[in-house]
Amino acid sequence: MSAIADYELFEVPPRWLFLRLETRDGLVGWGEPIVEGRAATVRTAVSELLDNYLVGADPSRIEDHWQTMYRGGFYRGGPVLMSAIAGIDQALWDIKGKRLGAPVYDLLGGRARDRVRVYQWIGGDRPADVGEAAAAKVNEGFTALKMNATSELRRIDTPRSVHAAAERLAEVREAIGPEIDIGVDFHGRASKSMAKRLVAALEPHEPMFVEEPVLPEHTEALPAIAAHSSIPIATGERLFSRWDFKRILADGSVGIVQPDLSHAGGISEVKKIAAMAEAHDVALAPHCPLGPIALASSLQVDCCAPNALIQEQSLDIHYNTDSDVLDYLADPTAFGYEDGYVDAPDGPGLGIEIDEEHVREQAASATGWRNPVWRHDDGSVAEW
Repeated sequence: MSAIADYELFEVPPRWLFLRLETRDGLVGWGEPIVEGRAATVRTAVSELLDNYLVGADPSRIEDHWQTMYRGGFYRGGPVLMSAIAGIDQALWDIKGKRLGAPVYDLLGGRARDRVRVYQWIGGDRPADVGEAAAAKVNEGFTALKMNATSELRRIDTPRSVHAAAERLAEVREAIGPEIDIGVDFHGRASKSMAKRLVAALEPHEPMFVEEPVLPEHTEALPAIAAHSSIPIATGERLFSRWDFKRILADGSVGIVQPDLSHAGGISEVKKIAAMAEAHDVALAPHCPLGPIALASSLQVDCCAPNALIQEQSLDIHYNTDSDVLDYLADPTAFGYEDGYVDAPDGPGLGIEIDEEHVREQAASATGWRNPVWRHDDGSVAEW
């Protein structure tokens, strides 16, 4: 047996945390455990889990390690613990694939597809000039785009805010035509009442989905919102386990689930969430505005999940001002972007090679990322 020998954690720009896990015989696996804006907190959780349970253990027993990390504490779930478990799980699968000389998806049943469709972000926190941005990305070969619907919203906002959201989507639709898909992200900024009005206003422009129309605290509102529109509802980036997803799948209101491979327990857990969704005739589109390890992990699940629809990825996203998703790869062509798709990675483990020297250089100067805090014009806190 080659046991887990050591680990290192690297906080790197723009807002990511990388885990390097090494075995006694020199195999290295990489994971990306992060809650954006809470890197130091997750870092502590990762160290607690590894020091208490995994250092010195056999890295091949991934399911047992997952159960131990999850059930070994009386208090379970939530973004910090599940993100810590996720990054460790990714690294363990990377090691197993490298030891066996196979991509992770081969160890999970093999490929269900040869390539994975991806979408490209165009509108940031306060979207503007989205028509021009959309046309540019379509010219680069992308066949699906995503944009934020609004900036901050009051609980009951003006008709102008609804009209502005519809006009932005109309601008994009006019710029790119009916062949290109457009996802619209509400980011949980709308109240239940505003979400109904916004979804109805967007429907004529035929978005591919509306994402997180309400906060995850208010998922009981999703059936009523779904009843107002034929647009598929997508949600799940702030749900962290199969038990969280069980609640939203049961009522039939969601068309697309969006678990995050760095938040929802990693490859082991998201594969199970995908199977649950498939049983409810719901598509999978993993959330991933993150780094290359999270994207590689997402693609491993996408490749072997029959209901995988499309993959988020962070190339040129508005967060990545200083570092981008390909900067940390020894081979920046590893994901093979072409015609709006990414090839199934065929290398062992996660299928990518991290540029460790660059990671160490960037970690030496990382200053951390803080979540923006927005306020309404009366001074009260707004949803970001």
